[in-house]
Amino acid sequence: MSKRKYLINPAKKKKTDVLKKIKEKQQAAAKTITPAEKTADIPRKKPARKFKPRHMLTKRRMNWKIPSFFFVSALMLIILVIPTLIVVPFGEDQQHEATTVETKAEPAVELASSPVSVSVMRHAYDEVENVDLEEYVVRVVASEMPAEFETEALKAQALAARTYIVNHKLYTDETDEYDVTDTVMHQVYKDDYELQKQWGSDYDWKINKIKEAVNDTQGEILTYNDAPITPAFFSTSNGYTENSEDYWEDELPYLRSVESRWDEDSPKFRDQKTFSMEQVEEALEIELPNNESFDIEVTRTDSERVDQLVLNGNELSGREVREKLELQSSDFSIKQRDNHLIFTTKGYGHGIGMSQYGANGMAEEGNSYQDIVKYYYKDVEVSTVTDSAPALVSR
Repeated sequence: MSKRKYLINPAKKKKTDVLKKIKEKQQAAAKTITPAEKTADIPRKKPARKFKPRHMLTKRRMNWKIPSFFFVSALMLIILVIPTLIVVPFGEDQQHEATTVETKAEPAVELASSPVSVSVMRHAYDEVENVDLEEYVVRVVASEMPAEFETEALKAQALAARTYIVNHKLYTDETDEYDVTDTVMHQVYKDDYELQKQWGSDYDWKINKIKEAVNDTQGEILTYNDAPITPAFFSTSNGYTENSEDYWEDELPYLRSVESRWDEDSPKFRDQKTFSMEQVEEALEIELPNNESFDIEVTRTDSERVDQLVLNGNELSGREVREKLELQSSDFSIKQRDNHLIFTTKGYGHGIGMSQYGANGMAEEGNSYQDIVKYYYKDVEVSTVTDSAPALVSR
């Protein structure tokens, strides 16, 4: 068998030589690398991620993360910032209110004392209350005249109230159980509890104002021929006051009719009431025709108040009609309509002496309390209890 001679492919041999040289270079380089470098060059295998199943709810939560952040941020902004914006503009007002609350109330006016005391029958309690004269005057003024009136008008009312009780006590038996009642039978009188209930938060300034007016007229009364007068007073005139004898029986020289133009500003200047024929018949104790017209005759006093009234032949005094029908004034006119009578009045009260709204009108024009009382009470003097009623003081 003959031997075959194999020929080596030159290209293949060249490739083998190249690979051999590359391998030799790599082995030579490996001999110079440190153990630490070998470790650093080893590629590290990443840990396998755990599988977490995702469903729609998880996906929605992921989608809401960003909007929720903005919502919470906006909410915190509203809670923290907006109250600050509200407080800042009103900071000055709140500070002012705090100052107002902390301000102490004005001290109560101290009332002057008097050697004279008054015993008052309190009809609501059925008991007698003893009170100092000046305190009595304060409470009568507070009960009879609005505290909003001018101070000079309040002083004039204080003189009238003090004069009334002094004059009344001079003719009252010392053994009587009490001097006066607390009603219109004498003078309206309310104690501190009643006035506080009536005035509420206005009590302090109103009572202080009246006390100051009473203190400024301490012990003063009105006299005529050195004797205390009967100081009649009422709310509102019809434009004139009334002569005493035109309403009462007695003619008193200091109770003369005078013009009182200021009263038209009173809320009580006009009033109107309607009565059925039956109501008029029952109140006046007369008979009137039903649904038939009848004669109405009127005569008037110098002050235009009704003196005498004739209704279908029944003669009555203006005072009688006023009191029985509870009209505001004896200055009234009457109109018949169907089976009714309509009474229109001007003024409020009997009209004798001092008009309270007139006194306030005079005070607004700058008149003093002495000007006021000397206008409504003719030829009177301002005196004192000590000088004019020494017997009363010595009791």
